[in-house]
Amino acid sequence: MSTLTIKTAKVFEPLLHPKRYKGAHGGRGSGKSHFFAESLVEDAIRFPGLRAVCIREVQKSLAESAKRLIEDKIQTLGVGTLFNVLKTEIGTPGGGVILFQGMQDHTAESIKSLEGMDRAWIEEAQTLSDKSWRMLRPTIRKDGSEIWASWNPRLKVDPVDKFFRSQKGDPAIACVQANWRDNPWFPKVLEAERQRDLKNDPDAYPHVWEGDYVTILAGAYYYAALKDAEREGRIDFVPVDPNLRIYACWDIGGPGRKADAMTIVIAQFVGQKINVLDYCEGVGQVLGYYTDWLRERGWSKAFCIVPHDAAQTHADNPTGIDFEAQLRAAGFQTRKIHSPPGIIMQRIATTRRLFPRIWFNREKTEGLRAALGWFHEKRDEERGIGLGPDHDWAIHGADAFGLMCIAYEEPRTTVQKLALPTFGAV
Repeated sequence: MSTLTIKTAKVFEPLLHPKRYKGAHGGRGSGKSHFFAESLVEDAIRFPGLRAVCIREVQKSLAESAKRLIEDKIQTLGVGTLFNVLKTEIGTPGGGVILFQGMQDHTAESIKSLEGMDRAWIEEAQTLSDKSWRMLRPTIRKDGSEIWASWNPRLKVDPVDKFFRSQKGDPAIACVQANWRDNPWFPKVLEAERQRDLKNDPDAYPHVWEGDYVTILAGAYYYAALKDAEREGRIDFVPVDPNLRIYACWDIGGPGRKADAMTIVIAQFVGQKINVLDYCEGVGQVLGYYTDWLRERGWSKAFCIVPHDAAQTHADNPTGIDFEAQLRAAGFQTRKIHSPPGIIMQRIATTRRLFPRIWFNREKTEGLRAALGWFHEKRDEERGIGLGPDHDWAIHGADAFGLMCIAYEEPRTTVQKLALPTFGAV
């Protein structure tokens, strides 16, 4: 019987032993995905009949999955004759299988199809929603089953990151941090990229290459404004004024919004000030998730500001009732903001103008401030031109925040003329 030899970086040694949960977090070039792909191939050979699923929160196509990477590892390790690579799955020795799925497509009922899995590997685990994480853990329940996660940290409150890092010492969990310097096979081409980013993009470098949490990206639309807010003490505890209206400003994604994040910014307009009190973000949740969040956080009487597309119905809405009507049916007052052409740049300009009067509740708006700090322009480097806002994960929080600024109305001030008494001539 031949022996399969896999060279493994020392940093991953704690993950070579059986554990219920295995996690690896860090920046680009660390080899996290390569380690888990090789481990999956190895386990499929060691345990004939093994069933595994590779998971992302959103997977629109197999091109976004780890399928190609696993196929490459099968060939590189010289075990191609043991596997049957099909269009949508990979057959493993002994009649097992490796599947590739998006968690967002699962419901509480459909997730039961994963109950017989021996391994579940979550890629880009920083994007996994709390709902998906809570559904997945009890579903992978087979004796000896393991849940693996690899991610580049984004926020401290991301569910998978919080789970692995807050439970140190749990014997069922093994978690490592791996970065470029831990990779003995770190390629020269990536080293050149790393040095380039270190020189030209020092604010993004810690997140991209060292696996730090997202902070403020140099060149982001609100970079200077967030720096000023921190320096001026406007990111602090912000009390709620019980006598003023509370606003819930929404971004609801686009058509087929199951793949988009939905965000809510909670704010009060206090004279010349805008107090940002709370923030919610979710992916693939039904409307009831968000209305429950509003009630649970004490915002049940919030006046909902919604974008123009709240009057539309979408293919993923089985009720046929538009979003704004559903909010009203749930007991919330609403106001729709019309979005003319160029609204995104209008929101950015308005937000920059109002930023000096905006205060943030530090504890409850971390996710929002991370999005604002990352929201940046997409550029065509060859032609040296800007292409408008990059439609990545940060745009949804930025859009809800911009809608809040568009909705803000400065308090009116009136000057009353003082009636002077009339005196007769002396």
